[in-house]
Amino acid sequence: MKAILVAIVLAVPAFAQGPAGSNPSPEAACGPATIQFDTQSAPKKAMDQPDVGKSQVYVIEVFDKVVGEIGHPTLRIGLDGAWMGAEKGSSYLAFSVDPGEHHLCAKGQSRLKRISQQEAFTGFTAEAGKIYYFRARLTEHGGSTGASNFTLDFDPVNPDEGKHLVASSDFVVSHPKN
Repeated sequence: MKAILVAIVLAVPAFAQGPAGSNPSPEAACGPATIQFDTQSAPKKAMDQPDVGKSQVYVIEVFDKVVGEIGHPTLRIGLDGAWMGAEKGSSYLAFSVDPGEHHLCAKGQSRLKRISQQEAFTGFTAEAGKIYYFRARLTEHGGSTGASNFTLDFDPVNPDEGKHLVASSDFVVSHPKN
């Protein structure tokens, strides 16, 4: 009986770490905290099909702001520990990925803590030739009557909604700030 108990106690930490190569925490999906982005609107382009042997990913930022408030927060989008770019306001970015398990991160970029502390995570398993759509929804609560608060949700959406969100959003190009 003692041998079984010892085996269980020793095995639990190994299982808690997850499979080799997996992200140890959701935050590991984000890129380095020190990297910030500049964004600018770009001309709309046709929706890309996946490169041969790859998957295509669209991440659409939806910003639900309080009536009368101005400004458009920037969200950085990370994949497997590297920033893929940033979005601002109601916009989208697209990138290709290899097949397999991936971890996504959406994190606010701002001098304001109530935005920069917002982060959300999701994961998916990509299959070659498929297109995946994710919505990063930043919602503002409060506003003109006092300090506003924000919440960030990050979820996959079905292809019909994803295509609609892309078509009704701006395409944004981002570059790391110098």
